[in-house]
Amino acid sequence: EIVNRSKHLSYLAYNVPLSLPKCLTCRLRCPGFENCNEEEILWMWDHYRKLQSEGVDKKLFTPYTERCIEQYLATELEEPFHLQHALGANQAPLTARALFFNRRLKIKSIEVFARLSLWRIGSALGIQKSYLRFHKHQVGGAEARQAILKQLVSREIAFIYEQDVRLMIDNSNAFDAFICGLTAILKFTNQCEKRPKDFPKAEGWIEIPKESIVW
Repeated sequence: EIVNRSKHLSYLAYNVPLSLPKCLTCRLRCPGFENCNEEEILWMWDHYRKLQSEGVDKKLFTPYTERCIEQYLATELEEPFHLQHALGANQAPLTARALFFNRRLKIKSIEVFARLSLWRIGSALGIQKSYLRFHKHQVGGAEARQAILKQLVSREIAFIYEQDVRLMIDNSNAFDAFICGLTAILKFTNQCEKRPKDFPKAEGWIEIPKESIVW
C-alpha cells in the first residue's frame, strides 16, 4: 500500500531474483534440456561449451534452478561474482516471496545484486578492495561498512542521518538495501550496463552499475 501510494517512485529495487529459471515457466513438451531449442537453454549450452574449450572445469548447468544471469556474472565480468541460483536451497523462499509481492505492485521493479553493485560503485570511488569484498563478514564487516559510508557521505554522494548510518553499520541487510537504492538511482540516470546483444531477450537481467560513474 505504501509503495503503491508513492507517486514519484520510478523503480523499486530488489536484492533477490525477480524471474524464474526457464524450465520452471516453459509450457512446451519437454525433450530434455540436452535436446532443447529454447533460446535460454541454447545460450547456457553455448556458455558451458565455451568454458570447456577454454579449459575451465565447470559443472553442467541445471536449468530448473539457475538462470543465464547467474552463469554470466560468474564468468563474464572483471572478476567472478557468484549469485546464488534463483531456486537454490537458500534463495528459493526469497525468490517466491519477491515474486508474490511484486505482482501486487504497480511500479516498475529492477533486480539488483548488492555485492556486485557495491563493487562497481566502490571501485569507481577508489574504495579499498578488501572493504568491498568483505563488507558482510562477521569479523571486519562493520568496519568495512563504516568506511564505505564515510566515503559516500564525505564525497556528498549521499546524505544520511547519523541513526541510519549506525543502522547500516550494525545491520548488513540494511546496508545492502541502501546499495539497492543507489543502484536504482544509477538506473534512473542511465548509468547501468545494457544487456549483451547475445543475451536471451526474455531472460531476467540484473542492473549492473557501469564501471565509470558520474555522480
